[in-house]
Amino acid sequence: MIFSDVVEVIKSLSTDEKREIQLLLQQYLREERREEIYNNFKLAQAEQQKGELRFSAKIEELKQLIEE
Repeated sequence: MIFSDVVEVIKSLSTDEKREIQLLLQQYLREERREEIYNNFKLAQAEQQKGELRFSAKIEELKQLIEE
């Protein structure tokens, strides 16, 4: 099934079914974002253990860190 097929099926649903799909999509997006945040956290932990994680309160230094 391609995306346009999914859209057409959704259009044919009742209002209540559309609302349920909306709630499900919001939940799925929240779960994906949580997973992304957790993975970033794990990567930061690994960088910290390797001594690769750097911090700074100086704006110029932060700009350099971003560019690296």
